[in-house]
Amino acid sequence: MILQALHDYYERRASGRQPLAPIGFELKEIPFVLELAADGRLLQLRDLREKQDKKLAAPPRQVPRGVKRTVGIAANFLWDKADYVLGLVPGKGNPERVAEQHAAFRARIEALPAALQADAGIAAVRRFYAGHLPEVQARYPAEWQEWTQSNPLLTFQLQGDADWVCQRPAVRAAWATLDADTAADGLCLITGEPAHIAETHPAIKGVWGAQTSGANIVSFNLDAFRSYGKKQGHNAPIGEVAAERYVTALNEGLLARGSRRRLQIGDASAVFWASRDGEVLEDNFADLLGEPSGDGDDPHRDTEQLRALYESLKTGAYQPAHAGTRFHVLGLAPNAARISIRFWLSATLDVLGARLGQHFCDLDIVHGERQPARLSLFRLLLCTAAQGKAENIPPNLGGELTRAVLEGRPYPATLLQAALRRIRAERLVDYPRAALIKAVLVRAARAQHSQRQEVSVSLDPANTNVGYRLGRLFAVLERIQEEASPGLNATIRDRYFGAASSTPLTVFPLLNRLKNHHLGKLDNPGRARNLEALVGEIVDGLDAAQPFPPHLSLADQGRFAVGYYHQRQHASTYRSARQGESA
Repeated sequence: MILQALHDYYERRASGRQPLAPIGFELKEIPFVLELAADGRLLQLRDLREKQDKKLAAPPRQVPRGVKRTVGIAANFLWDKADYVLGLVPGKGNPERVAEQHAAFRARIEALPAALQADAGIAAVRRFYAGHLPEVQARYPAEWQEWTQSNPLLTFQLQGDADWVCQRPAVRAAWATLDADTAADGLCLITGEPAHIAETHPAIKGVWGAQTSGANIVSFNLDAFRSYGKKQGHNAPIGEVAAERYVTALNEGLLARGSRRRLQIGDASAVFWASRDGEVLEDNFADLLGEPSGDGDDPHRDTEQLRALYESLKTGAYQPAHAGTRFHVLGLAPNAARISIRFWLSATLDVLGARLGQHFCDLDIVHGERQPARLSLFRLLLCTAAQGKAENIPPNLGGELTRAVLEGRPYPATLLQAALRRIRAERLVDYPRAALIKAVLVRAARAQHSQRQEVSVSLDPANTNVGYRLGRLFAVLERIQEEASPGLNATIRDRYFGAASSTPLTVFPLLNRLKNHHLGKLDNPGRARNLEALVGEIVDGLDAAQPFPPHLSLADQGRFAVGYYHQRQHASTYRSARQGESA
């Protein structure tokens, strides 16, 4: 199902305005080009690198697909690293091995059919090797010295051509048939048709944390993986053409640098696509669940299209452009030399839109004007990680959260535990944590068909849940202390929040006595009476026999945090409004 959907995406792009590379080719960033005259003389060395994101990089261009290297020697066709192309010995290289690599590169060119060797570009390369190879080091000693450290990729270009030699029409036409055994030896699992089965599949590149040389989803490289005596790819028979297509769909389409079809969620590189063009959700999916497109000073810089889509999802008004269009989301994570499937979802856009809308509604909570309306999945995961570092996000948590969002299931219980643990450690209930806790509680109650009062978006004075009430009370007691002793470096939150939210009976009697002391220090008697009345109003909603229970459940600890956050936000909004009126 996954590989078939990727194969279909390749075919969709092949007939579109921006087709992917044809079979047998891939995109490669090659920084240096040797421009040759027809007689093989070196005319110039062209440096194609440009400054991108504070470093030099060459634009990607199509070249014949590279070989899959292990420990052996294998040369690419008309492009490769400097040790293969020029026989240059890198800093710690083995001269004998480099000589074999260089010989393999030249031998591949010499082994071409006579008709292809007659091509002007191929002929120029052969003449270059016949008598002009030393010119590179002689004319460009500084670059040669640099290459001993970097061993960059190089290729050739014939004078007067816009394309490289490996891109010339005759070469492209011949490349598709070189070394190809087209005899069908099995049925392809993707197409269902007879095909020549791929022994190994091309490497998938661009997955965060995976080997830079690439890794595989389908791989049978040990005898223990054999079944019924079948070797390597024959254990999961996929035709060579189909394998090239699904890998190209990933490497050059979905996982490519700058792709708008990928999203990093924890340790998983998520890619997504629709089964047909023209869907607004496909174009904006990364922005909906990723970091806001605006900079940190302006969280409202979203495009009108994105804002309209977000509101339509929340209100349930979203309608896909084409009924029945399917949307696929695939999460890939590194696993040594392989790639594991962290999550996979395939649903129609109307179903997915409803689930996304529910997710945004569940997360919705009052927040500051300068804070973004949408919280990315990465931001939600980050607020549960120690020290706020991405490397401390538990490996499977990103996949579990994504599945919950896209499948409409309850959020993982570990999210609530992790958020509360970070709140106790950092003594901070911020916007992302409050939103996450509220969402977990609301969705869990819905899944259990609970009659318990749902946690609201903003302050709910009518909510009688003991955890929520005690969180509100703690926020008011902290406010009284702050007004009584302005400029404090630490408040009761820094010392008592953890105990107050888990074992209220051990802390609140003491906090009540401190409250009386702090009220006595207020200069404004009217303000003191108002705060005292607010405390009384909150306490009146508690059980008179036992207002402060000895323990709170994990869910009620979450409601404590949300109640505290709501009360603090309400006080902040009230102060801002009063300041606006006085101004």
